[in-house]
Amino acid sequence: MKMHEGEVDIDEFLVKQLVAAQFLQFAKLPVHPIQSTGTVNTIYRLGDHFCVRFPLLESWARDIEKEWNWLPKLAPHLSLRIPEPVAKGQPTSEYPFPWAIYRWIEGHSYRDDLIQDERQAAADLAQFLIELRRIDSRDAPRTGRRPLRELDAVTCAAFEASQGVIDNAVALAWRSALKTPPWDGRPVWIHTDLLRSNLLVEGGRLRAVIDFGGIGVGDPAADVIAAWSVFNPIGRSVFRAALDVDDDAWNRARGYALHQAVLIVPYYAETNPGLVTLAKRTIKEILIDLEYTAFT
Repeated sequence: MKMHEGEVDIDEFLVKQLVAAQFLQFAKLPVHPIQSTGTVNTIYRLGDHFCVRFPLLESWARDIEKEWNWLPKLAPHLSLRIPEPVAKGQPTSEYPFPWAIYRWIEGHSYRDDLIQDERQAAADLAQFLIELRRIDSRDAPRTGRRPLRELDAVTCAAFEASQGVIDNAVALAWRSALKTPPWDGRPVWIHTDLLRSNLLVEGGRLRAVIDFGGIGVGDPAADVIAAWSVFNPIGRSVFRAALDVDDDAWNRARGYALHQAVLIVPYYAETNPGLVTLAKRTIKEILIDLEYTAFT
């Protein structure tokens, strides 16, 4: 079942064709689809050491170029592993967008039962963000989310579309976030999509951050969403302290986390239930943080 209107068709046979035609050195490697909650790319494992990512929509195809240009420049400055581009595929009549091969990173998407110490995981992710923010941002692309006020109409529409799934307390939480003053600080490097599915765990520790399609410079609050999208109350406290997040940035980040989660629930209800489960968890953590309890 397709997740988006206009989503292109891609399957294992086509992947093999594209790889063999453009990269002869990889032509004999086996290809297997990777199941994930991702919504931007289809991912295939290529042999033991690589994976291939194919954007699903034209609007996301430019992210391949952005990752190709910037990931090698960011990686040396970061303590957690990030994707390493290996080869960039060209559009064809069968598949109309750029695509790319990356080196495979061992690990599993972040889950509580895989982490030995949530405090350590929160500290490790905070350190990664501190390092990311310090990197020279000259010539970097602008990114990030619009001011919360500009997101009000679409967020409220998602509330309406989720009646019976999202409690009225969520609307109260959103109105609280809207009271936060808009950001007027210095743009820094941000990832913009720190969900559990984009953090890889291996050996009980957080090891890698993946999916940098939204990478660029903007409001650092965009990455503080991990306080709710990834962590529980204990990790959330460590994460905030390590990043030294003031009240305005904290409230703004909570608004962004709520906006993202609320939009996911109705849009992917049928096509990506795993992602919806994660979004509901984020909403629950936000209500816990605000000491609301009426979430179904």
